[in-house]
Amino acid sequence: MMKNSHNPKTQNPKFATPTFILFLLLLLSSTPLSSSSHRKPPPLPILPLPTSRQLSWQLGNMAMFLHFGPNTFTDSEWGSGHAHPSVFFPTRFNASQWIQVAKDSGFSRVILTAKHHDGFCLWPSNYTDYSVRSSPWRGGTGDVVAELAEAAREAGIGLGLYLSPWDRHEECYGKTLEYNEYYMGQMTELLTRYGVIKHVFLDGAKGAGEKDMEYFFDCWFSLIHQLQPEAVIFSDAGPDTRWIGDEAGVAGSTCWSLLNRSAVTIGGTDYPYLRRGDPCGHDWVPAECDVSIRPGWFWHASESPKSARTLLDIYYSSVGRNCHFLLNVPPNTSGLISDEDIQVLQEFNELRNAIFSNNLAENGIPSASSTRGPQFSCHNVLEEGIYTYWAPEEDQSDWVLYFDFEEFVSFNVLQVQEPIHMGQRVSEFHLDILDEKRDWKRLISGTTVGYKRLLRFPKVETQGLRFVVDRSRADPLISYLGIHMDPFSILSNISDTSLSSQPYVNGSQPYPNGSQAHFNASHAHLNGSQFLRQISPNHSQVSTI
Repeated sequence: MMKNSHNPKTQNPKFATPTFILFLLLLLSSTPLSSSSHRKPPPLPILPLPTSRQLSWQLGNMAMFLHFGPNTFTDSEWGSGHAHPSVFFPTRFNASQWIQVAKDSGFSRVILTAKHHDGFCLWPSNYTDYSVRSSPWRGGTGDVVAELAEAAREAGIGLGLYLSPWDRHEECYGKTLEYNEYYMGQMTELLTRYGVIKHVFLDGAKGAGEKDMEYFFDCWFSLIHQLQPEAVIFSDAGPDTRWIGDEAGVAGSTCWSLLNRSAVTIGGTDYPYLRRGDPCGHDWVPAECDVSIRPGWFWHASESPKSARTLLDIYYSSVGRNCHFLLNVPPNTSGLISDEDIQVLQEFNELRNAIFSNNLAENGIPSASSTRGPQFSCHNVLEEGIYTYWAPEEDQSDWVLYFDFEEFVSFNVLQVQEPIHMGQRVSEFHLDILDEKRDWKRLISGTTVGYKRLLRFPKVETQGLRFVVDRSRADPLISYLGIHMDPFSILSNISDTSLSSQPYVNGSQPYPNGSQAHFNASHAHLNGSQFLRQISPNHSQVSTI
């Protein structure tokens, strides 16, 4: 006789219990039914990408150059190489003071002229007697590099060194093989005696009429990276960082970190190419802007430092254009950084803190045209740092970030950053604001962003803004967006404006070709209390220190 399949006596009792049914429902509810519940991965990086040492350098924003040597005591810029070593005698030398000044002023690294063009070595080199060993300083037992390295290490400041290829003292200079061996021997001393070196600065400087000399740059680069893998190498054309093409600290308004190294040579490069970079470049070679706080690179009693406002203007034109700011602050004949230079650096630090310590965009509610996933939210652009960012959905034609404010907000500076570890992407953008009729009006346009872009413009007041990426090498990624009030920069022939009194007409740009307003930097010195008193009562949103 056939068994009845529905006879309860023939079924396993456990399949009929309420406990099992509940367990089965819970199991099904916790099991993903489709891939839609998976975390969305980050977008693909776009090549080229920075190395870890390049990232560390870029995140530091600023470094301090220290030109020091016999030129300091002979009132020279390019020493002849024949000054007697006895001229080098700093009576109050204190490397810790140099490092403390750099740290207090917001500099992440220092770079010392271990040997300048005169060939005099600030360490006791075994390859020449033209060094501190032959000077009366410290009884001939001194070592500037060693004392600076120890002070930097204790303070957590990165150390960099400049070893001039051009040497006006060494007799073998001009003999290609012999001098390259000499140079690499000295480089090896510097990179093996003093701990971790973060920066090696090279150039192709050589005076007219000097001996012809071929430098084995590729051998030097390989040696440096072998001995100090954390060190970035600067030269006119890289390999790690490049010159911007001037000694005024001013980068181009368009500045790519991308470059074709095969198209550039040290000492013989097309400077407009260095200034702009190359959106189609195959190599990551970001730019460094060097300038001196004084007219000369070495200290001269007859010279005075630039004002804090001038340094602020240079900061906008260097760090604010995707570059690193290398500011030379030369120690004086006593072996200390001069008080007037320290005063300017303190004011410069106070100005930056007063402007950028308060992101007024945090008072708004952000939204976006699209978002790749929860971890790529538009709220990420209010977090400092490059490792969190807003990413739009793929295959979109609109890339927009919006901010709505309950109350009117006044500002005159835009700050934007890209997560450069994912590659440099943005090539054109603009910022719109809402006028009193709730219509969008274009405020300012820009090209590249990179690590950091700062744009200044006449003061505006609004309850809404939108940041629009117009063109990008790949889906744009924005890691930070800030709006700030800068009450210190002086606009030339352009008065502060607001939408309520002078609206922009028909969405036109306030400056020709989308360029920035020109800012004149005042050369009047301000002390720490004077500059704070210059903040208008209407600028109460700007934090003071």
